[in-house]
Amino acid sequence: MYSTTLCFVVNSLPAQQVLLGMKKTGFGKGKYNGFGGKLNTAEKVIDAVLRELQEECGIIAEEQDLRKVGELDFIFPANPALDHDVHIYVTERWQGEIVESDEMKPEWFVVSQIPYETMWEDDIHWLPQVLQGEKIKGKVVFAADNDSVQTVNILAVSSF
Repeated sequence: MYSTTLCFVVNSLPAQQVLLGMKKTGFGKGKYNGFGGKLNTAEKVIDAVLRELQEECGIIAEEQDLRKVGELDFIFPANPALDHDVHIYVTERWQGEIVESDEMKPEWFVVSQIPYETMWEDDIHWLPQVLQGEKIKGKVVFAADNDSVQTVNILAVSSF
């Protein structure tokens, strides 16, 4: 299992708006998601969050402005090489201009209009909690197609 990051840029918490990116290449292509990815060798999680934000949508955040809000294990029984854990963060503060990258096309959404139908199927089970300012921990098991959700187990936690 490898480690990944995911960061949601919001205008406030509870969020009224969230910045999502349409994935243009690779794993998750054609889906909206937060910004993040795999950790580089010997990279700290927080450094990966900051790097991925800048690479994928051009914004610069400071470590103190990131709030850890979740840890999820994604399990793919049909393809265990895809198994990974994800460290989820939100930020309300950043610098720079939001720009499209080779990998992601950023777009703001009002929370009530998040396009869950064009996101990973599990997102609707935990993203609303995160955008309300809650912290979560859980496990998502995907079906044989590596896309549909087989089971979701999400718990609210008080801290990390």
